[in-house]
Amino acid sequence: MTLALIGTTIVACKPVPASQQTEEINDATTPLHLLKPEYKVPYGELKAEDVKAALDRIYTYIEAERPTGFVDADGNVKGISGDDAITKLPEGYTLQRGAFRIGSYEWGITYQALLDAAKTTGDARYSAYVANVMSLLKVAYPLFRQRDAAKADIEDAQMKQIIYPYALDDCGTMCTAMMKYAKDNADAQKATAPAMPLDSLIDNYFNFVEFGQMRISSGPGDELFARNRPQHNTVWLDDMYMGIPTLAYRSVYTGNPSFSDEAATMYKSFVRRMWVPERQIYRHGYVEGLRQQPTYHWARANGWALLTTVELLDMLPESHPDRPFILNQLQMHVAGLCAYQSSEGFWHQLLDRSDSYLETSATAIYCYCIAHAIRKGWIEGITYGGVAQLAWHAISTKITDNGRVEGTCVGTGMAFDPAFYYYRPVSSAAAHGYGPVIWAAAEMYALLNEWHPRTNDSGLHYYEQKQTNPSPLFYVTSDGTGEAVE
Repeated sequence: MTLALIGTTIVACKPVPASQQTEEINDATTPLHLLKPEYKVPYGELKAEDVKAALDRIYTYIEAERPTGFVDADGNVKGISGDDAITKLPEGYTLQRGAFRIGSYEWGITYQALLDAAKTTGDARYSAYVANVMSLLKVAYPLFRQRDAAKADIEDAQMKQIIYPYALDDCGTMCTAMMKYAKDNADAQKATAPAMPLDSLIDNYFNFVEFGQMRISSGPGDELFARNRPQHNTVWLDDMYMGIPTLAYRSVYTGNPSFSDEAATMYKSFVRRMWVPERQIYRHGYVEGLRQQPTYHWARANGWALLTTVELLDMLPESHPDRPFILNQLQMHVAGLCAYQSSEGFWHQLLDRSDSYLETSATAIYCYCIAHAIRKGWIEGITYGGVAQLAWHAISTKITDNGRVEGTCVGTGMAFDPAFYYYRPVSSAAAHGYGPVIWAAAEMYALLNEWHPRTNDSGLHYYEQKQTNPSPLFYVTSDGTGEAVE
């Protein structure tokens, strides 16, 4: 609310931006602290139903793009149920294509986000999307293996990635998503069509994570994923998330605690190399053996690291000996990231370079992780609730009316110069934005139903108790009614 002058009387009126004030105002006659700022993104109070509406727009878009079966060169589609269901895959048939690759790591993240969204909102459509894709993959996996067993190569690139993963990107998040789905659904591993159980896909993925991906070690108690690109023995921060949660959730899925221990050990090995303590954020790349390490703080990679931390805290037993270290790392990383949040709620493509562009997917990952950490009691809601909400307000401006997510950096490799990161393209076709934004929406929806954000003296604050005082400026009281400031 702002106050404008009419004659000599101060009258409460609809907020008007300071630049549009037509009456002369001054400090003696008007409470200037109540003038409405000209924010570049929405600011202030937020309703859970508005978050849900944004989430539904994204769901409607991706559901319309969901593949439902197999297609030949002429565009003829065969489904996985009904009279036209395929029991043997003819030559020339491939997985039906949508806007997104249903076996990609980006979509593995999207499945996990949708499963959580179904839980927090109670909307079963989100988990049904996952169930429908898992059913398709359960049918497709044995059909393609059977048809292409005698061939040198598999015709369908998506199925080749699923059957013969070559990197963590091919299998880690998909494996985790499938384990979460299977554990959530008592009948998920029962074949509903002539197909191998879901565990066949899960085991195929997990075997690569555990045995196929390159690792490096400096000695006992130190081991982590690495790649021989762009240099020998290069550690990618991305691979924290592409593999560590898969190891940790394998313990949840199988009951074998050794995988949790392996995940925690690897997490500490990543932190030792990638954490930059003076900035409380991570570097993107590390080349084992270099005395001078390249240090570029790519935003989405920091998101993968933060998401790994949150996932580990969700998955590890409360009694795990490494849990205090991981929790402390979460708290330091959140504090470090908050120092780099822009005035518009986004984070920059290179976190510490404010002239690099504002990026959506990283902002969404941070929004989810901070909101989730508040809900779990790992960080203070009073301190960080406004950070998460400002991030959501920013994200909401990038969700189009037809449910596409804009402002997302496309797939990104690694370089040891800033220009590479500054000039990475952005696209609403980039799958990297959808899962994080769905996850952020789901968690903000839950947070808004547990906490009570309210503006007080123009600033947004998070309250554990609902504040009912209608005044724009009030003292907090124990019963939540508040005391207006006159």
